[in-house]
Amino acid sequence: MKHLILYFLGVVLMFFFVNCSNVENDTQKAKTKINIAVFDGNGAGVVSVVETIEALRIDTGINAEALSASRIQNGDLSNFDAIIIPGGSGSKQLNNLGESNRLIVREFVEQGGGIIGICAGAYMLSSTEGYPNLDIASSIHIDRAHYNRGRGLVEFALTEAGYDIFQELRDNSLFVQYYDGPVLVQGDSSNTYNELGTFISDIHPDDFAPEGLTPGRTFWLNQEIGEGKVFLTAGHPESTPGMRWMVPRMARWVTNNDFIDYDETWVRPEINDTEIIFTKELRKTEKDLWWQLFSDNPQDQIGALNALHNLRSRPAVRWSIGLLRANNAKVRLLAAELLLQTEYTAALKDVQEAYEMETDLLVKKAMANVIFEFEKTLCE
Repeated sequence: MKHLILYFLGVVLMFFFVNCSNVENDTQKAKTKINIAVFDGNGAGVVSVVETIEALRIDTGINAEALSASRIQNGDLSNFDAIIIPGGSGSKQLNNLGESNRLIVREFVEQGGGIIGICAGAYMLSSTEGYPNLDIASSIHIDRAHYNRGRGLVEFALTEAGYDIFQELRDNSLFVQYYDGPVLVQGDSSNTYNELGTFISDIHPDDFAPEGLTPGRTFWLNQEIGEGKVFLTAGHPESTPGMRWMVPRMARWVTNNDFIDYDETWVRPEINDTEIIFTKELRKTEKDLWWQLFSDNPQDQIGALNALHNLRSRPAVRWSIGLLRANNAKVRLLAAELLLQTEYTAALKDVQEAYEMETDLLVKKAMANVIFEFEKTLCE
């Protein structure tokens, strides 16, 4: 009987995976993809690159691919409709890009290409005097002395121009992950940017940064540059469950493609409804919970996983992957479920491997449901 149940689960999953693959192949044949590059040179955060590509995969009309500085120099950027400069270090990414590539990227945008800057990318694409940048957007960032002002789930508001692009977010309180992103203002330029959203949160944990600096400052912006377009965000939508779809929407705007509706699986602004900024005390709590993941007591591990999830700890989403290989079946299942809840599609292979190795039949069945939900959303 045990072998029969396992065989049945395997057949169900295999049938779905095959059908999902067929849908993807048919989609590729049916229409031309929007090709988006994600810069992965030195200075680009490895996690940020992965999460940005995974967010773009929400849109089945987009093909996303990592692109190195050497490939840009070899002319490969011309094969893409837009490039995203992800989180990490703006100056280090600019250094890795190199002087000759700066001209290539600028010409790419001015001649009709799209470019998006996420957090560090927004630093790099702005025109701040005294800070190495590509001088593309007319924005500048202020208070450079406190660039590492904090992290957490922060609140923002959209302008009417912002709602024109993200119409699904009307009538919601809005939150997104933030990690030392720029505080942007308009520079001295005749070509001003369009302010799409502003900070609501006052980000100054432990009084490190000045109080009252962030509220009302630009959080999202876009702008036409020559024949091309630029889009900047100070936060990390690619790392925020319920908001990751904003990345492919941005990609569609900078490439002059029509917007499409995304499934409610992805559009879930309501799941984040409270500001959570990591003070020194909260960072200590996060660290203490991290160490509980190594406990020999499964209840400690389960409690820590749930607490970290409730804190919207950004690194803890990835910590769940290791718990798929915990000794306790309930811990393994909770890790799989939290990865689904946080939309961490990059961990799908890990969940599939955990399913293959699972010996507890009830947990195996539940993991099959998690995999089914993962695969179903990626086919929509």
